[in-house]
Amino acid sequence: LIGRIYAPDVAVLPIGDHYTMSPREAAVAIELLGVIRCVPCHYGTFPLLTGTPGELRKLVPDGVEILSPEPGETLAL
Repeated sequence: LIGRIYAPDVAVLPIGDHYTMSPREAAVAIELLGVIRCVPCHYGTFPLLTGTPGELRKLVPDGVEILSPEPGETLAL
């Protein structure tokens, strides 16, 4: 619905896996949204949150950019 109506270029998606989507689920969301960039969030802050941007990168098609800034870093989109 969101991809079809709003056609976003970028999505901020959780990838932690335990309380949120996993990298695999986020990869499907990226496909359904049709975005070309993703900023993963809600990962790596607690031992239970095991998903990583690296895992997500392996799962998305070529041409999709996974942006994982360090805390405090800014992104120009």
